[in-house]
Amino acid sequence: MPISELKECEAPQDRDMVTAMVERSSQKEWASRAIADRLAVLKRARHILAESMVDLCDAISPELARNVADTRVAEVLPLLEACRFLEREAARTLAPKKLGRKGLPFWLAGISSEVRRAPMGHVLVIAPSNYPLFLPGVQVLQALAAGNSVTWKPGRGGRPVASIFAAAMREAGLPAGLLAVTDESVAAAQQAIAAGVDKVFFTGSAASGRALLKQLAETLTPCVAELSGCDAVFVLPSADLSRVVKALAFGMRLNGSATCMAPRRVILVGTDEQRRKRFIEMLLSALDWIKGVPLSESVQRELHMLLEDARLFGGRVHGKVEAAQQPIVIADATPEMLATRADIFAPVLTIMEARDTPEAIALHEACPYALTASIFGDEDEARGIAAEVTTGTVTINDLIVPTVDPRVPFCGRKGSGFGATRGAEGLLEMTAAKVISVRLGKSTRHFDATTADHEELFDGVIAASHRARWRERIAGFRQIVSAARRFSGK
Repeated sequence: MPISELKECEAPQDRDMVTAMVERSSQKEWASRAIADRLAVLKRARHILAESMVDLCDAISPELARNVADTRVAEVLPLLEACRFLEREAARTLAPKKLGRKGLPFWLAGISSEVRRAPMGHVLVIAPSNYPLFLPGVQVLQALAAGNSVTWKPGRGGRPVASIFAAAMREAGLPAGLLAVTDESVAAAQQAIAAGVDKVFFTGSAASGRALLKQLAETLTPCVAELSGCDAVFVLPSADLSRVVKALAFGMRLNGSATCMAPRRVILVGTDEQRRKRFIEMLLSALDWIKGVPLSESVQRELHMLLEDARLFGGRVHGKVEAAQQPIVIADATPEMLATRADIFAPVLTIMEARDTPEAIALHEACPYALTASIFGDEDEARGIAAEVTTGTVTINDLIVPTVDPRVPFCGRKGSGFGATRGAEGLLEMTAAKVISVRLGKSTRHFDATTADHEELFDGVIAASHRARWRERIAGFRQIVSAARRFSGK
């Protein structure tokens, strides 16, 4: 049956939240399979999803401010690349790692250890509404590759495309009971957590993340949280202003600016009046061509409030709140303004100025969010700033696009969340470390009760292992030998 027909023919586990909870026995059987078998299912699913590109794009909510080309390049293509990354790298990333003798303390001779990656069990993926396929889809693929079962709670408008994805997985051979799609309500996530999950992957606002963590705290359920952003763009004196303006226009246009990594703060570093004036003129001219996007009433109210607050602090506002919202620029912005630390999904951009690099970094650090940052200018100087700023990702002379590289993790700091998704680090988040240590040989001396006579032995071990001077370490070894002889004589 083609996917175009399957999308309305959902499996029973997708209809009822109670029956949607994945059977633990199914997950155990899936985890016991060779990883090559699991990845073969993902490979078949990738081919099916590629063939179903039109259906996937059509299923994504028309309320999102994008065209069909945007959906292909922002949702489908990076999802498929992430799947292929897993096919190539997951086996190596998840393989048991034998530690060997290197680095083993000499007094633990006879111990052999290895670190394995065990699947968490049952994973709940709580998806956002702005990128309903790519962001949760990668997490689901990583969870399944690692041997977990998954419940996918779509964001608003995300259920149709999630159902097509689930149908593709079933057609690819994913066993029944491993992937459930709930409805889009908050209650669906709450019920899934109450029913019992082993880890949650949440993408959404900081406010929603706080509410979620309160519920998870009751059961000490671990969570990876990809939360809000209010991302900064540093413009160094060496930056090409045309490149900066083009990048900012892209960031304000992409998905109607409803992107967690969308630029919200421009920090001009060491800029004279003439360059600042030319930059603003170029920016306003470029943004004027961007088509307006509809905003919800709540977002419009928030935007009104941010603009009024900016004016009170001396900001110069270019633009106004309107039905089809075009980009708004707030010049002469300061860290006191709410707009410089707001996680709003609206095309609004603040411009701040810093005399030098330390002041620019201080302006950046004043914001409670730290998802990504972009730096335009000389690469060496930009790398120096990148090493100093608190953020999950830094792009140099680029914006947003490098983050879809399937090899790199995506993670926030401060109010932008914690944990990682995507890349090898994101795959490892779907697992727990399990250590297996083996005692070689038959000695049981280490189980003997300690006495005062062991003091000399342990003092010798500490000295031989950790004293600074080599003479003291040699003395420690002699102390060990002396104590060992005494024990052997007893």
